[in-house]
Amino acid sequence: MHVIATAGHVDHGKSTLVRALTGMEPDRWAEERRRGMTIDLGFAWTTLGSGERIAFVDVPGHERFVTNMLAGVGPCPAVMLVVAADQGWQAQSAEHLAALDALGVRHGLAVVTRADLADPEPALSQVRDHLAGTGLAGIDSVVVSGRTGQGLGELKSALARLAAALPAPDTEDAVRLWIDRVFTVTGAGTVVTGTLTGGTLRVGDELEAGGRRVRIRGLQTLGEKAERVPATARVAVNLRGVDRDELSRGAALVTPAAWLPAQVVDVRLNPGVERRRQAAHLHLGSAAVPVRVRFLGPDTARLTLGRPLPLRVGDRGLLRDPGRQEIVAGVQVLDVRPAALRRRGAAAARAAALGAAPLPDAAALLRWHGLLTGNELRAMGCPPAGSPVAGDWHADPEHWSSLTRRLAEHVARRPALDPGITVEAAAHLLGLPDRRLAEALVTPPLVVEGGRILPAGRSLPPAIARAVARLTADLAERPFDAPTAERLAELGLTGKALAAVLQSGAVLSIGKNVVLMPDALDRAAETLAGLPAPFTVSDVRVALATSRRVALPLLECLDARGITRRVDNDRRTLRPPR
Repeated sequence: MHVIATAGHVDHGKSTLVRALTGMEPDRWAEERRRGMTIDLGFAWTTLGSGERIAFVDVPGHERFVTNMLAGVGPCPAVMLVVAADQGWQAQSAEHLAALDALGVRHGLAVVTRADLADPEPALSQVRDHLAGTGLAGIDSVVVSGRTGQGLGELKSALARLAAALPAPDTEDAVRLWIDRVFTVTGAGTVVTGTLTGGTLRVGDELEAGGRRVRIRGLQTLGEKAERVPATARVAVNLRGVDRDELSRGAALVTPAAWLPAQVVDVRLNPGVERRRQAAHLHLGSAAVPVRVRFLGPDTARLTLGRPLPLRVGDRGLLRDPGRQEIVAGVQVLDVRPAALRRRGAAAARAAALGAAPLPDAAALLRWHGLLTGNELRAMGCPPAGSPVAGDWHADPEHWSSLTRRLAEHVARRPALDPGITVEAAAHLLGLPDRRLAEALVTPPLVVEGGRILPAGRSLPPAIARAVARLTADLAERPFDAPTAERLAELGLTGKALAAVLQSGAVLSIGKNVVLMPDALDRAAETLAGLPAPFTVSDVRVALATSRRVALPLLECLDARGITRRVDNDRRTLRPPR
């Protein structure tokens, strides 16, 4: 299936042409039929002789209903621009063309109607002149009469050529269905409609709409029930889990976790924008939201949206002044999660960065953000090209080198009795969102030992090393007979000395002044595996030949690591191995 929107001045015969092509009435409202003028979006479809199924989104041509027109055209990949032979190029012909150009529509067909009322050649010449210099320059043109049927055969052939030239949609992509209608069906509930341009919808799928999860109860396309509908398609979606009044035109059904809701975005503007303008409406997809505009450079700006939208890099939209009823600029999204501009000169620097990336890719986004997950990059519209540095995290090479250098410099400055830094502290110091990134930054001469990042080869001072050796001997025969505070003081393992030993991983602390060898938890688990389950603290104390002072914190450590679990207040059991 292919979806084509109409466009053109009011009363130039768009709806008449759709009726002649499809045999269907696109005007849905009685008021439209009474007035003979399209007010809202209409829908009809046909099957061409080539077998191609074409769905039409018929839009209003009156200047008062431009918002409705933009909601219909916004998601459509192609357009049928209609101009009447007896009236020629008109004001809304120009505004509709400006909107199509701003939205990046590059596939279309020009149709001169009412050829039975006037010589079509002057209108054809006007159309070609106005299309020159736009993205629709050079498209096919056809002369027809919807009333007499003249030229309809040529129009159907031109539509078949247009359909064959349209890019194939990515049916494996994440779904974003811009909603253009919401209604209820008795016995079925909430139904939404829209033009699906990517991905595939399936009955039973879970989606998000307005920040809440919904499930597809049923699907229809071109009046027929379906279990799955791939793009491109006009589709009606029966939803479970949402009421009609919770959705409206301009909302979107999206694949969960595959889109970033964006409320502040950086965009590229059409040249020649009036820089004094601070407010407008953004039209993108079927949405129309108020925005505040902050200009960054001659052709870049930061938009703050009145509500979040699911956007990606490369999305096309337009800014319109609803007061003056005029298009301000076309926009192309460059970044859906830009960093705040806090320092003097930040706006100019940001404009320069945006100017260096006409259409950002994953490498550009990483230059701007430093670190992003592969899922974030895909949700932003730029799948990662290289390998992750840790987990799903990708890094800008220059930023990663800077982080590596800063970590090494910090560790080198640590005192001998307090060497290195914990992995968690390193992540906090460097502003890293995931401890795995801190671990991945550790390269020679740094190593990770006992959860601490240390210079390789750095050992404990001799006196402390001797104290650790004596403690190891104390615990050799009774590994769970933790030394008392007095014994630790006698060994000289207090204060910074004890902290250094713990940080080195030479001993393990399981509670205040309760230290054991690093393998104590593993050895305890082996012993407890031989006890009848469930077991009590007293059972553990006896089995490990230790005191309650040690058994209690030891069990709490085992609980925290998921090795044991409580059955009731006093009894525990070992968790089964995974």
